[in-house]
Amino acid sequence: MNNRPVLATVIGGGPAGLMAAEQLTQAGYLVDLYDAMPSVGRKFLLAGIGGLNITHAEPFSEFSHRYAERTTQLQAYLEAFNPSALRAWCANLGIETFVGSSGRVFPKEMKAAPLLRAWLSRLKTQGLTIYPRHRCLGLNAANEWCLQTPSGMLHKKYAVSVLALGGASWKKLGSDGAWVEWLQAREIPMAPLRPANNGFLCAWSEYLKQLAGSPVKAVSLSFTDHHGITTTRQGEFILTEGGVEGSLIYAFAAKLRDSLAQQGSAHFYLDLCPHQSPAQLAALLAKRPAKKSLGKFLKNQFKFDAVKTALVFENFDKSQASNPAYWGQHLKKLPITVIGMTPLDEAISTAGGIGFEALTQDLMLKQLPGVFCAGEMLDWEAPTGGYLLTACLATGKQAGEGALRYLQAAGITQI
Repeated sequence: MNNRPVLATVIGGGPAGLMAAEQLTQAGYLVDLYDAMPSVGRKFLLAGIGGLNITHAEPFSEFSHRYAERTTQLQAYLEAFNPSALRAWCANLGIETFVGSSGRVFPKEMKAAPLLRAWLSRLKTQGLTIYPRHRCLGLNAANEWCLQTPSGMLHKKYAVSVLALGGASWKKLGSDGAWVEWLQAREIPMAPLRPANNGFLCAWSEYLKQLAGSPVKAVSLSFTDHHGITTTRQGEFILTEGGVEGSLIYAFAAKLRDSLAQQGSAHFYLDLCPHQSPAQLAALLAKRPAKKSLGKFLKNQFKFDAVKTALVFENFDKSQASNPAYWGQHLKKLPITVIGMTPLDEAISTAGGIGFEALTQDLMLKQLPGVFCAGEMLDWEAPTGGYLLTACLATGKQAGEGALRYLQAAGITQI
């Protein structure tokens, strides 16, 4: 039996928590990991069902700027565990990766489960003990962690702790944001948790609602923010009964969310024919036979499917129905109005959380020495495309290394 004392704990068994645990166990420290769910990595496994997007292979200067106003705070962590380092880490676990046509990086098997199994096997060999169904309720007056377990309440104190409890989306997978209340009670500065990479609501007609679930492919989306700066990106999204969701929408989610908060609504424009100019479209539309409906002409001439055609007629100026120039402009700048957001729990991730001003460079809470934080608990956000997972792993690595430095500086060694 191993009688060495356990000096470190990680609370939260997602990628950030496991990465923090890895830094400590590699250095020879035993680590207790507590997670509220019956098993760890549940959101990670769900993300891998459709193909685990690990990171992105674009140039690092572009990659780091996907974190918008938090690029400065995250830069050093992302440099220390950049996409190339992440892929090398995967390879060390025996997981081969490849770059897809969009620049996204995936494991060769596309699944999350093989990576997680290999990772957990290595961590347990190095000295990690996992305690499932242990829900953290915060610290008591003696700075002991209060944990609700299947056997009752447990109170445990550690020399260092890493919190990696996630955001507040997909509660059924363990991220419920309950930690906000007990950290706020300790006067830890934080921003309210808000949806990120979420869907948006639109007042669709009954006809368009019938096309819910249809993909809208090969389009460009343009949005102009309150500073007058226009951003355009090409991709695809999904039409839902209540609005829109999908990768192209998620890329603009933060901007749309902020516009809703400021103005009560938000507007973006779709270019349904990105590779043709308004003049080219107008010239083609002018050739439409008088007996052929516009809908059939769009299908035959531009290969529009039912959902693209329906979007064209969802909101148009009927007085311009026979004007080719109008339709040429309309197909290039089709207006969509957003009137709300899908619920926080349905979002892929969350924005907000612990402010970086509350943390040291090593991600230790200034008001709680020895307690480090990582992952979605921190106040940052990023679009889908591998950016979320990379930052969770990078901050987990930093927090774990910070906890290790804290122990070493205090002269606390593993016996």
